[in-house]
Amino acid sequence: MIKTLIFDFGDVFINLDKEGAMKNALNLFKIEMLSEEATTINNTYEQGLISTEEFITYYLKSFPKLSRKEIIDSWNYILLDFPEERLRFIKNLAQEKKYGLLLLSNTNELHINWIKNNFTFYNQFKNCFDAFYLSHEIQLRKPNTTIFEYIIKMNNLIPKECLFIDDTKENTDSANKLGFHVWNNNPKDEDVIDLFTIKKDLF
Repeated sequence: MIKTLIFDFGDVFINLDKEGAMKNALNLFKIEMLSEEATTINNTYEQGLISTEEFITYYLKSFPKLSRKEIIDSWNYILLDFPEERLRFIKNLAQEKKYGLLLLSNTNELHINWIKNNFTFYNQFKNCFDAFYLSHEIQLRKPNTTIFEYIIKMNNLIPKECLFIDDTKENTDSANKLGFHVWNNNPKDEDVIDLFTIKKDLF
């Protein structure tokens, strides 16, 4: 029996343009692929192990022809819209109080600040959850099992009583190994609002 629903944020609630953002960045930086060092910096920043200032400084030094604004805009390019029906969906779940609701997202400070500035209902959304975990705040990152072990401990969860929803298979695979039920949603043709239809076998 499912007692707790654990949601990812990007491509579950807010739409992302991952391919477009990478293409935009490569064009801006005039490179063919992101270096291993840059990828490590991005992941380290997302985990909150370096500050926003350190992150931006790295890119300013790596690409001195670019402005601070160009780098920030490029980083935030991935963020799209937040459909209103998804907000209604989570608000209804919160009002029903039938399930524990957690958010578990690999999210960095620049992205969350952009979201706060562009969606006036951000606090309404956040308040729907019993706990709201952002990777840069807790300094843990999916798909590392430590982040799942952390939320288990913090919320006294029993994995087999939880459903974890995430668009990245690497993340759902990691959770599944610990005993969580998972839904690796495909944002191209699946929507979180259809959760109880798509995963009806669990409810």
